[in-house]
Amino acid sequence: MDLLTALTGTAWSAVFFIVALSVIVAIHEYGHYIVGRWSGIHAEVFSVGFGPILFSRVDKCGTRWQIAAIPFGGYVKFLGDADASSVQSAVPAGLSVEERRHTMAGAPLWARASTVIAGPMANFILTFAILLGALFYTGLPVERPTVARLAPLPVEQPLRPGDVILEMNGQATPDLAAMGEVLRDLPRAAQIAFRVERDGEELSFMAPHPQPALVASVQVKSAAIDAGLRRGDVILSLDGQPIEVFSDLQSVVVGSGGRALPMTVWRDGTTFEVSLSPRSREIPRPEAEGGGFETRWMIGLASGLTFEPVTRTPGLFEAVSIAASDMWAMVTTTFSGLWHMIVGQISTCNMSGMIGIAETMGDAAKSGTMSFVTMLAVLSMGVGILNLLPIPVLDGGHLVFHAFEAVTGKPPSDAALRLLMTVGLTLLLSLMAFALWNDVTCL
Repeated sequence: MDLLTALTGTAWSAVFFIVALSVIVAIHEYGHYIVGRWSGIHAEVFSVGFGPILFSRVDKCGTRWQIAAIPFGGYVKFLGDADASSVQSAVPAGLSVEERRHTMAGAPLWARASTVIAGPMANFILTFAILLGALFYTGLPVERPTVARLAPLPVEQPLRPGDVILEMNGQATPDLAAMGEVLRDLPRAAQIAFRVERDGEELSFMAPHPQPALVASVQVKSAAIDAGLRRGDVILSLDGQPIEVFSDLQSVVVGSGGRALPMTVWRDGTTFEVSLSPRSREIPRPEAEGGGFETRWMIGLASGLTFEPVTRTPGLFEAVSIAASDMWAMVTTTFSGLWHMIVGQISTCNMSGMIGIAETMGDAAKSGTMSFVTMLAVLSMGVGILNLLPIPVLDGGHLVFHAFEAVTGKPPSDAALRLLMTVGLTLLLSLMAFALWNDVTCL
C-alpha cells in the first residue's frame, strides 16, 4: 500500500468515525436532555462537540443548541452545573423555590437519577432501533427454500430465480430448517445433485455446491479487508491448494500458524492474486459448547450461498422479539469478553481505543452502508455500557451517588465527591490510555 493510499484510507476512517461518534453522542446527550426537560430540569446548553462554537441558536425554552469545532464528544449543561461536564451541581444563589426546582441540584432525586440514566438508555434504544430497522430492510427468508437471486460464479449455474429447491444430494429440503441440516451434511464436491420445482414442473440437474468459497461478508479489522477482498468474491485457491467449498478455507487457515498465504480470487469475470496473513482472534463459543471464548487463526471471511432466498417482511412482534434477542446476545457477549479479559483468559488486545474504533468504522464503511450502520449499533451499545460502569465522572458513577443519597437521605460530602471524581477521572484516563496503547502495539 503506497503512502497516498494509506493517508487517504486513514482520512476516510477518521471521517466515518467522527460521523458515527457525533450521531452516538447526540443521541446520548439528547436522552439526558429530553428526560431532564420532562422532569422539570432546565438545560442551558446542548452541544455536539467542544471548543469554539461553529453554529448555535436558542430555542423557545431558552436552551442554546450548538455545534462546536472539536467533534470528539458533546454535553448538556443543566442549570446549576458547575461546568460542561456536569461533574458538580449547585443551586445558584438568589433563586426562588420554583426556580431552584429547575436546577439539577435542586430537582428531586428521582428526576436527577432519571436524567442521568436516560443517556445510556438512549444509546440502547438507538442500537435496538437499528437492529429492528435492519430486520425490516433485509426481511426474513420464506419457509420454502426459494431462489430470489443468484450470485455470479466462475462456473455455469443452472439454477434460476423462482426455483423452489426440493432436494439437494438426494435429501429433501421442505423448509429452511431441513435445508440447514442438509447443508451441514453435503459432501465436499464442486457439483451437487439438485431437484427443483420450476414453473409447476420438477427438474433434476447437477449444480455448483451451494456453499462454495463465496464471500458473503468481510469482517472489519481483518486480514481479508486489508487485502481488498469484497462481498461476492470467490476464492479459487489458498496457499496453492484448490478450494472447492468454504470449509476448505478453514482447514488451510487453521493450519497456517499465521504465516502469509497466497490466494487466487475470482471477481466479476477476472482472476487476481493477493497475499494475506491470518490473525489470531478470540471468538465466543456457543452456550451449548460451554460458552466463553476460543482462540482461532482467522482471515475474516463469512460464507454465502450461491443463491439468495426469497424473503418476507416480518411481523412487528416477530421483529421486536428477534431484535431484542440479538441485542441481548450482544450485551452478554460484551460482558463475557470483559470478564475473560479481566481474568486473563483472552488477550487485552481485544480492547480498542480511538484509533482502533476509527479503523473499525472505516472498514465497516468500505463494506457498505448496512455494515456501517450495524457497527454504529455495536458502538452505540458499547458507549451505553461504558457509561453505566460505576466510575465517578461517568453516568454510572452518578447513579451510585444517587443510590447513596437514596439510602442515607443525603448526598456524599463535597470533599468525598471531589476525591471520588479525581479517582474516577484518573481511572478513566488510564483506561483510555491503555486502549490507545493497544491500538499502537496490537496487530
